[in-house]
Amino acid sequence: MRTPAVLVLLLLLPLAACESHLRVTGIELGRSVNADSSISNPTTTFSPRDTVYLSVSTAGVGSAVISVKWMYGERLVDEPKKKVSYRDLASTDFSLQSLSGFPPGDYRAEVFVDGQPVGTKTFRVDPKR
Repeated sequence: MRTPAVLVLLLLLPLAACESHLRVTGIELGRSVNADSSISNPTTTFSPRDTVYLSVSTAGVGSAVISVKWMYGERLVDEPKKKVSYRDLASTDFSLQSLSGFPPGDYRAEVFVDGQPVGTKTFRVDPKR
């Protein structure tokens, strides 16, 4: 009767090895993204009508849910999530836009991988920019 138990363990062992090993290697903000989802020209100052892009760079092999909490002061503006699966270096992009324009002031983007905080980027919306 030990054979079925050993067989089950052997079948489950490769699944344990598939655990996510994605590491965040960088977080950048900008007004546009490249084809590989990285930021073209990093910046932290935006005009009210700009689209704000955020890129999360990762390394490693695995799957995860990457999410961003876009905050204006203590107010949650948006909270998008993306399920990703990578086998090497990669970037995942997110964007924030407002049809009526962003109110001037200080904002932040809090980044999470599988619900765990991995970094925060602050930025400013300046109507004179």
